[in-house]
Amino acid sequence: MKAEFLKNKYVRLTLALLCFVLIMFAVFYIFLPPLNIYSKGFWVYLIFGTLLLTALLGLFMYRDVFMQVNRAKNGKTSYKIIFQKTLPGKILLGIAGGFLAILILGAIVSSTLFNARRYAGVIKVSDRDFATDMPRTNEITNIALLDTESAAILGTRKLGELSDVVSQFVVSGSYRQINYRSIPKKVASLEYDGFFKWLNNKDSGVPGYIMVDAVNNYAEYVPLPSGEGIRYTESAYFSQDLERALRFSYPTKIFGNISFEVDESGKPYYVVACMRPKVGLFGAMDVSEVILFDPVDGTHTLLALDEVPSWIDNVYDGTLACEKYDWQGKLAGGFFNSIFAKRGCKQTTDDFGYLMLEDDVWYFTGVTSVSDDASNIGFILSNARTGEYKYYAVNGAEEHSAMGAAEGEVQEKRYTASFPALVNIAGEPSYIMVLKDDNGLVKLYALVNVEQYNIVATGETQAEAITAYTRLLSQAGIDTSDSTSARSETVTVSDIRYLSVSGGTRVYITAVAASGEELVYRMEFSEKAEPLLLVGAGDRLTVASIPTEDERIREILDFTLE
Repeated sequence: MKAEFLKNKYVRLTLALLCFVLIMFAVFYIFLPPLNIYSKGFWVYLIFGTLLLTALLGLFMYRDVFMQVNRAKNGKTSYKIIFQKTLPGKILLGIAGGFLAILILGAIVSSTLFNARRYAGVIKVSDRDFATDMPRTNEITNIALLDTESAAILGTRKLGELSDVVSQFVVSGSYRQINYRSIPKKVASLEYDGFFKWLNNKDSGVPGYIMVDAVNNYAEYVPLPSGEGIRYTESAYFSQDLERALRFSYPTKIFGNISFEVDESGKPYYVVACMRPKVGLFGAMDVSEVILFDPVDGTHTLLALDEVPSWIDNVYDGTLACEKYDWQGKLAGGFFNSIFAKRGCKQTTDDFGYLMLEDDVWYFTGVTSVSDDASNIGFILSNARTGEYKYYAVNGAEEHSAMGAAEGEVQEKRYTASFPALVNIAGEPSYIMVLKDDNGLVKLYALVNVEQYNIVATGETQAEAITAYTRLLSQAGIDTSDSTSARSETVTVSDIRYLSVSGGTRVYITAVAASGEELVYRMEFSEKAEPLLLVGAGDRLTVASIPTEDERIREILDFTLE
């Protein structure tokens, strides 16, 4: 009966097509390829589908000729597939070959070999002057010094304090830098700790997220209101899996960077960059649109780039920002120049940091010559939301040399430096970074001069480090009198003392300003400070100083005797 049923060719065709649809849907459900001709994954999916249909039709419709059985005299049996010799087999294999040809030719014609200058023209970079364009600072309140590794340690420790949460969830490793209420923060969603934890909690969702203060180095757990848990995450399963929910809502979109962010009220969202090539079929992939996805209720909005709200910080990721600059830096002179002569070629260094400017997150990285990467020839800033680029022509040490200089300053402690950020101290381009112990915890702050990286200062607090650094600049003959918070005034000395501090001598001067205010000034005793040996109570000094971490004490940058 079974054999008679399968002899009907329409039944066999139906079964073949049904199996084809089920398998293709299963593959789509698992791998989620975009149904878009600009995606390589789409063409691979088509090739697989065509070969699958070839095999299924051969098995169900042409089984007698699909496989040739050869029985040798020695008793061994061999099989040879010959369905490709039939007309349907030839057509389907020809179609698969056509798809493969499109994939290969599309990759070739989209490559930098034929489109070097088109790649180089993807971005526009404006040349800027560092001293006038970068705001000066004597207070490090807008620099995200904490790196992702240290943020993850703080976040995991904070989660460990919550016994009812840590048993079900883990912290996502994907921390995102955001500017939250004008303060640099790193945020990460909680994720389900395995399939069964998802099964137990899928109705209520993930109860909150971790927010880390990237300036003051502390983490906090932010619980969501009752009934508003995050149901769509990367660790969920089936229809609650984030990428699956996105794919079934936007089957043709090519997804790029997916960032977990929160708005100014603390409500969580996923910001999803949609990609499209700017060169050929697959070349120079860049962000074209943004999906704003609510992970609580699954609602979503597709936004044009000029419609992205200002609170969103991560549209372009740092890796893409560096890659696009490298296209311009290496390929502006043509493909063969980038391979052989390399005239004028430049590239970004191998990592990037963050700056908070104009209420936006900016990526910062150095630019080196491709023929000599021992030093930087400049820096770029790239806006993570708008994709704007700024270039600053500043020669000096590249980031890893500066990191080594900072580590060498406290080499006996064996601290490791994080990738630095860039600040303007008294008009001087300066690297700022944290120094961490073996456990990844921040122990010191360090500042290194970009152009003279032998000028290195460290401190246990940000204010202490910047005060010590400004003092070193002054001792090196660099004018720091117009630094932010610096002031010059004439004072009358009421007391002067010399104290031994950390193996050196520090001068403390108690003096009265013209306003009648009594202040304490200090400086390290050196050859420059020797004239103070002649100063006593009642003498007058003109002092240039900046505030320290103790608001009652100011650091002397320079002085003259009256």
